[in-house]
Amino acid sequence: MKQIIEIEAIEKQFGDHVIIPPLSLDIQEGEFLTILGPSGCGKTTLLRMIAGFEAPTDGTILLSGQAIENLPPYKRDMNLVFQHYALFPHMTVEKNVRFGLQMKNVPEKEQKERAEEAMRLTQLTEFRSRKPSQLSGGQQQRVAIARAIVNNPKVLLLDEPLGALDFKLRKDLQRELKSLQRNLGITFIYVTHDQEEAMSMSDRIAVMNQGRIEQIGAPKEIYHEPKTMFVATFIGENNIFADGDACVAIRPEKVKVRPSEEPNALGYRLGRIEDTEFIGNAEKLYIRDTATAELIVAYQQGEESRHWHIGDFVYVGWSKEDEVTLR
Repeated sequence: MKQIIEIEAIEKQFGDHVIIPPLSLDIQEGEFLTILGPSGCGKTTLLRMIAGFEAPTDGTILLSGQAIENLPPYKRDMNLVFQHYALFPHMTVEKNVRFGLQMKNVPEKEQKERAEEAMRLTQLTEFRSRKPSQLSGGQQQRVAIARAIVNNPKVLLLDEPLGALDFKLRKDLQRELKSLQRNLGITFIYVTHDQEEAMSMSDRIAVMNQGRIEQIGAPKEIYHEPKTMFVATFIGENNIFADGDACVAIRPEKVKVRPSEEPNALGYRLGRIEDTEFIGNAEKLYIRDTATAELIVAYQQGEESRHWHIGDFVYVGWSKEDEVTLR
């Protein structure tokens, strides 16, 4: 798969403050890449530099092999979808979708055909004559996306586009967005701080921290093979233990819990359950190691979860192959 965007040593400073130190990233044509990180880590600044709304202090951005860092946004063959939809309130859905085409003097017949296809893909055909005030939040977001894809951009940039929606609607639109991206074949670059959103939608995830990319890879790789302490603690839950000069991470679902009455043939640690939480598909146990006083978190599912109570002494351990060494 060829690269559609190549970011080479891009840097951003505001005065003496470095927001993004030199950063390089290749984005593949047709992939769904998510830039994931906490608030203030630089992910939106990076997206805005790709879009052309922020000028880099240094470095190069290539789109299909052509340098674009000095081009204005409207010449970059990209579209940006914001969390706040910025729809024209006096226009119907169809007129909002067609607006960009009108500004480019696209022939009327082609405008209509392309708008029809964009509305069909975003399930808006039946709402074509409504104004934004007559739409739900999810429908308004679909209009913003339809308006972006009607221009046939090479890349669609999305800055936390589902952040203002309620939980169920956000889940529904996550599936729709991924399906839309697959059908269109357009490269999506998606910014979010929501780990679950990133995991469920992305082909690859770039995890950012303090302006740097800590790790980039497929969701399963990011989850099961975190490379740094930040990734291990930011993506889901992990138990972190010192191991000589390094640290190891153990996912709570990999931790095994056994009654203390059973023989400790596997050399497990002895601990005491301090608290339990029911989390739907599992029971979450907080276990204090009696020797080291370390707190160990374990998920127990199905039949495993029926025995445990606060105050119980248990043996707790895991397989060596489930340990991930962090740098």
